[in-house]
Amino acid sequence: MASEESEYKQVIVVREDLNLSRGKLAVQVAHASILGYELVDERTREKWKMEGQKKIVLKVKNLEELMKVFEKAKSLGLPAAYVRDAGLTEIPPGTITAVVIGPEQSKKIDKVTGNLPLLK
Repeated sequence: MASEESEYKQVIVVREDLNLSRGKLAVQVAHASILGYELVDERTREKWKMEGQKKIVLKVKNLEELMKVFEKAKSLGLPAAYVRDAGLTEIPPGTITAVVIGPEQSKKIDKVTGNLPLLK
């Protein structure tokens, strides 16, 4: 088992207010995960993969809360991006649905998302 200092994870934060279907939500999380993966260097990718590609999905109430998470992550120098939907199915084009942080060291991400609830 990796020590806390070297444990890597990826956190994806989604909006509750969009009331997405399970399938649509799964796709948004998948988009976010790939965006995050592409943000980091090969060394970070490999560490994350060796540790099992840990992913956690959390929730916020709305776009305002989601963007606060994104801005805080960026201000701390964490790899972060947001998903903007194409609008082909359930929601209008350009709707921001999710934010990804990482892969990065867990303790660094926890400074941003440690108080957010799990998506259930």
